[in-house]
Amino acid sequence: MDRTIASISTNNLGTSAINIVRISGPNAIEIVSKIFSNQNFKDAPSHTIHYGWIKEGEETIDEVLVLLMRAPKTYTKEDMVEIDCHGGYATTNKILELLLENGAELAEPGEFTKKAFLNGRINLLEAESVSDLLNAKTSLQSKMAMSGLTGKTTKLIQNLREKMVSLLANIEVNIDYPEYTDEIQITKENITPVLKEINETLENIIKESRNGSLIKNGINVAIVGSPNVGKSSLLNTLLEEEKAIVTDIRGTTRDVVEGSIIVNGIVLNFLDTAGIRETEDIVEKIGVEKSKKLMKEADLTILVLNGNESLSKEEKELIKTIEEQEGIIFVNKIDLEEKIETIDTTLPIIKGSTKTNIGIEGLKEQIIDTFGLKDMSNKDLTYLSNARQIALATEAKNLITHVIEENKKDIPVDMLAIDIKSAWENLGKMIGEFYEDELVDNIFSKFCLGK
Repeated sequence: MDRTIASISTNNLGTSAINIVRISGPNAIEIVSKIFSNQNFKDAPSHTIHYGWIKEGEETIDEVLVLLMRAPKTYTKEDMVEIDCHGGYATTNKILELLLENGAELAEPGEFTKKAFLNGRINLLEAESVSDLLNAKTSLQSKMAMSGLTGKTTKLIQNLREKMVSLLANIEVNIDYPEYTDEIQITKENITPVLKEINETLENIIKESRNGSLIKNGINVAIVGSPNVGKSSLLNTLLEEEKAIVTDIRGTTRDVVEGSIIVNGIVLNFLDTAGIRETEDIVEKIGVEKSKKLMKEADLTILVLNGNESLSKEEKELIKTIEEQEGIIFVNKIDLEEKIETIDTTLPIIKGSTKTNIGIEGLKEQIIDTFGLKDMSNKDLTYLSNARQIALATEAKNLITHVIEENKKDIPVDMLAIDIKSAWENLGKMIGEFYEDELVDNIFSKFCLGK
């Protein structure tokens, strides 16, 4: 924690008009003073901007603005300095080199935010939201990240922990100080409503967080079907570019072709797969097996059928398989004579043509409707957004569910407190009240340099 770290905080070195080099730690101001021309810099008040030059001895390296921030009112709660310099690759790296030569150490990925967490400025959930904000590609992803960063999600978790700790405190008082008759007497009857309220809240958080995961990671959509039904044409039409090769030759697509679009603020990741059919071609057979695997792993499967042909045995089997998961049927080539029979299925059916673009917008809308993600921009996006958070919430919910069931049996209330405390600790791990160093190192290693 006593390391004084430095790093370049801007991307695209060499193409930016301005780059930022930042330094944080107990010796940050002293180190920058050694290479900055303004002699009044050392005694300057916090949160001030200074104009001057970065120098190496008598040589002027760059004309810069220096932002001085003194602890504790900084991002890391340590002394921090940010140097705004010209965006040239050589100049920016030279300034970083001078900082390192004068006592700073090169920051590890995410180390600035890690300092902010370890110094108590932000909790672990908020730190993960910083990473989400940096990686946001859509306005919805940004909005959800800000919900976590501004503490809305933290407050939701803290409120649950407060209810649990209040319950635990009353149980403890009843056990240790039975003579305190003015305290609430915890019984099986009055513990149940509180537990059910906590359990219901956790259940809603986990359920809604499925949306959070889809907003953050996008929806993976596998496009499957027999050869030559128009899978690659559908991919190209959706992406509005010639991503996949389209020919009349069966088995042209032998590997997965990918592409993404944004619909209603949601990233749709399309995976065009090899045509599913019986084949003796070794390479094509590998592609078919990969298609079947992707069907199982995808969030959604679009089965493309040729409206100009009758259903094959393989297609009828595919329909049954997809009915067991999320799926949509897209009947292609309706600009031709319709020869396909009525499809007996519970799956949504969209009819269209990749040649004339009929049905494409309807297909996009159906994808969003399938996941209930319409008008998400107007909703409260206070969600958990990663597997770690959701796993901890799920474990806490399972513990509370177990307590509710055990409470129906002849078990003393103080025995139930063990699982309630474990659930409380799990929610504490979510926001970093309890953590392991290895976990923290892993989380911040995924950040970019300089953040």
